[in-house]
Amino acid sequence: MPEIRNPNQGGGGSQDNRSFLIMMIVMLGIIFGLQYWRSQHNPATASPDQPGAVTAPAATPSAAPASVAAAGTPSSAATASIVAATQTSTVVENELYRITFSNKGGQVTSWILKKYKDTAGHPLDLVHAGAAALYGYPLSLYTYDDALTQQLSSALYVASTPGTSTVPATLEAPASLTFKYAAGNISVTKTFTFGSDYVIHANTEVLRDGAPIRALLAWPAGLGDTETALSYADAQIDTASSGKIDHIAIKKVSGGDTLNGPFDFAGISDHYFAAVFLPEHPDDASVVTLQHKIDVSKVKRSNITGDTISTGSKTVLLPVLGTAVGALSGHTQERVFVGPKDITVLKSIHTADGNTLQPLLDFGFFGPIGKYLFLGLRAVHSFIAPHDNGVHNYSWGWAIVIFTIMINLVLLPLRVQGMKSAVKMQRIQPQIDAIKLKYKNPKATDPKAGEMNAEVMALQKANGVSMLGGCIPSLIQLPLLFAFFTMMTKVVELRQAHFFWLPDLSAADPYHILPIVMVATSFLAQFYTPSPGVDPQQQKMMAFMMPAFSGYLTWNYASGLALYWNIGNLVMIVQQLVMNQTSLGREMKEIAAQRARRKIGASKPGQRTPAAKTIQGRK
Repeated sequence: MPEIRNPNQGGGGSQDNRSFLIMMIVMLGIIFGLQYWRSQHNPATASPDQPGAVTAPAATPSAAPASVAAAGTPSSAATASIVAATQTSTVVENELYRITFSNKGGQVTSWILKKYKDTAGHPLDLVHAGAAALYGYPLSLYTYDDALTQQLSSALYVASTPGTSTVPATLEAPASLTFKYAAGNISVTKTFTFGSDYVIHANTEVLRDGAPIRALLAWPAGLGDTETALSYADAQIDTASSGKIDHIAIKKVSGGDTLNGPFDFAGISDHYFAAVFLPEHPDDASVVTLQHKIDVSKVKRSNITGDTISTGSKTVLLPVLGTAVGALSGHTQERVFVGPKDITVLKSIHTADGNTLQPLLDFGFFGPIGKYLFLGLRAVHSFIAPHDNGVHNYSWGWAIVIFTIMINLVLLPLRVQGMKSAVKMQRIQPQIDAIKLKYKNPKATDPKAGEMNAEVMALQKANGVSMLGGCIPSLIQLPLLFAFFTMMTKVVELRQAHFFWLPDLSAADPYHILPIVMVATSFLAQFYTPSPGVDPQQQKMMAFMMPAFSGYLTWNYASGLALYWNIGNLVMIVQQLVMNQTSLGREMKEIAAQRARRKIGASKPGQRTPAAKTIQGRK
């Protein structure tokens, strides 16, 4: 079989081998650094009952107010009974949401975001119907007494609105809705106020014998947009204190843990949506973390679609997260944000301390790079589609294409500089080989190795050669690629954004067309890029391994990343073909050909390398 060779490559040498080694070390450092960063930014919450736990001060059930601990004791004073005769529902809506309240528990049974759809094309309901039926509905009350919690969530409250004798079936925001319940020595008041954004205000209080007891407002059982086993695993609990945020991964959460404030906000989120509580008095706030297991083969996810993850008859238990947030004093006043992790929306919502919800949008290890890449991408999108919200439109795909071209044009001077640096290195490579031959390639522990390296560095300095000059463009592109890798599945704007045959730029290409094309474009990009100093065997390995790796990486990953990578490869191929026709490109090809001829000549018996001839001439 004929050997596939790059006409622009050839020769041997070790300088670029060292550069390649440096690049690999940097890549490994990035990967391990990312793992370390994640471990540091996903701290484990410790159970209040766990000996030796080192966390925020925890309040165990025994530390709850005495009135809660004594829930089973006889009442000392009965209150006037307030109980509804029948179960009713009330819908509250504005342009962004439609929330359905039930007077049973004074809680939410459906929270639909009007601007978003699920994968079946139905309005997106953020209430996980199946999990909520088992473990509690949003805006229910959590106490440290299971019997009392069950009583408060199953009681029939009396609903009312200001200025009306009866509650209409539908309320248009701005509006207010109050639920009241009283039985025995327990009385409860829950008032919710609605505006024009994704935030509602909650004012709740539970009294026993006229004294407030600790009852937290809860979102107990996950979000309704979870559709795959992976999306369940990607859920997290977010807490923020004094502007510092913690993203607690699901495997770090122990159900029933209590953390005391201060808290700017606390709640649950996944890649795209969040349900977060913002206490009006952060210093008085406490948070309970909740985790439950559900059999997704039997539990429906959505009130609208009623679908489940297809598992056949197999039992599949997956975790769902929840939080309960309230005041230590017993009188809870807080706002509740339920909506998309859209950077513009998050920046518009401020905590009691003046911070925003923007930290909810976590771009990972390369956060700053990912954030500004997205801001740049969004700016391009706003330019080409100023009146488009980005949902169900090709505009985000075109924005990725244009933005990728712009990035590669910005990097073009660095690529040219990299070629110049590589040429300089290859010009002095025979002299470097002669120096190595003079010292007989000593081991690293040999004292002569230091003398040899000093002489090589002096030669490089005299000729203006930078050791890393040839790989700087690659080193710059790596963080960009990793940042894009994370960003593509974090921004809700790309969720369900169509582009030709791609139904969702944040999901994998369903036909794997882009990953296959990327294998070809990656191979051609390497094939047309001169690398005269790289070992031929290494060239062959990289020419096939790197394209295969890039295809594997995007096979089941966001198609937006594959689109970015493919466009970048195509631009690089065009740029390289043009540069290969310049005097710089022709010189690189000539150097490669010369090194190939010298290598062939040195392999013949009786032939001496140019370095050997140089040493002999000096003698």
